[in-house]
Amino acid sequence: MSESDPSEPSSLLCQLQFILDSDPLIDEVGFVHPSQFASIRDSSISVELPSSDDNIKSKALEANPTNLAFWSRDHKLGISTHVIHPLYNAAKHAFMSSLMQYKMLINLHEKKVVLDTESVSSASSSLSDFESEVMKHSRALLLLSCDFGTAWNCRKEVVSKKQKIMLYFDELKLSTLVLSYSPKSERAWTHRRWVIKMIACKCSNLQEVLKNESELAKRIAEKSKMNYRAWNHRCWLVSYMPESQIIDELLNNRDWAGLHVADNSCFHYRTRLMTRTLEDSWYKQDLKESPSNSTKVYQLWKDELTWNEVLIKRYIGREACGSALWLYRRFLSICWIKHFATRMGGNHAVLFLDNELQLFRLCTYIPDNVFEDYESQAMFAATYIMWLIKQMNEAGGVEIQEKVREEIVKVMNKLCPNKAFLWDIVRMKSGRQI
Repeated sequence: MSESDPSEPSSLLCQLQFILDSDPLIDEVGFVHPSQFASIRDSSISVELPSSDDNIKSKALEANPTNLAFWSRDHKLGISTHVIHPLYNAAKHAFMSSLMQYKMLINLHEKKVVLDTESVSSASSSLSDFESEVMKHSRALLLLSCDFGTAWNCRKEVVSKKQKIMLYFDELKLSTLVLSYSPKSERAWTHRRWVIKMIACKCSNLQEVLKNESELAKRIAEKSKMNYRAWNHRCWLVSYMPESQIIDELLNNRDWAGLHVADNSCFHYRTRLMTRTLEDSWYKQDLKESPSNSTKVYQLWKDELTWNEVLIKRYIGREACGSALWLYRRFLSICWIKHFATRMGGNHAVLFLDNELQLFRLCTYIPDNVFEDYESQAMFAATYIMWLIKQMNEAGGVEIQEKVREEIVKVMNKLCPNKAFLWDIVRMKSGRQI
């Protein structure tokens, strides 16, 4: 093997690919400033190599150059920022070159240019080789540029043709690696959804895959604040979850949600989970067999309303928290009215309204306390009860207006007189006069 400068782009690419091949368990990649490599020089690359393979030994020496372009330890990979540009150019050139040759061979097969058996065997071997090259170079390229759509698409094409379940799991591993440094990469999340769609009918442990996906999205959401894409991916997974997993997700996510009450995406996820309990046949069957307070779906929604109320009382008046919690309560309330209070009849609607009025009155009480923003809490409660009145009016519950009209007007006039007209809007829509 001829000697080459480790700092050359092609050599850098060789080093990166060797490290990735040597440690298939790498689960995190990051970009490190050259000055930081000085403190980790003694623990740069550590790979056990077969003593008989001189070629691998030579590559290993290249993989640990004196300028420390790469660092790998404990299944973590660091890439020096000063080599990103030449490394990217080398990866892109290698990928596009191998892709072009791969496409040419595919066209030859489609046009049936190859006729004799020996040529067919040779062409098939060459096609397989270029498939491997395309996958290898696209992997390196995506670790440097996660939004390179052509690389993602060609991987889909190759994996789809082979239809091997392990290749699909390899795609999940690669996208996990990409998300470790770019947690908001839309293409990486989209690629994961494509993989799950492809294996949904082929994988015997799909429920375990979905559980791992949900956990991954949660971990990334914890590290990357306001990560809509991670939560959107988690919401998308819900459509594949069975009944038992829906319940587990609701219970397991509750503590996390209770500590992140300002995260609207978290409550949007719970909204998706709760909606599934109403869509599934097990809810309809449960309601048909026992339309009473003892039904499991009824109890599930009742517990969710109670839990939401506890959080509202705990996080008094914090604007971001209050906004998310009260909006979530609107969703819970309208579903409760539609699917339980109305259907089950009796005093269910009366009890629900009484509870909401008690919550409203509790939250509109403003003590002399400088440590909590009771005024914001009162404002949230007033706007919520106005919204609820409108919903109940449409459902025939007009009498609730008279019970709380004066209380709402008093709160609105005291806290924000410039918004008191909101009550007039509600009143006019309901056809009532003060």
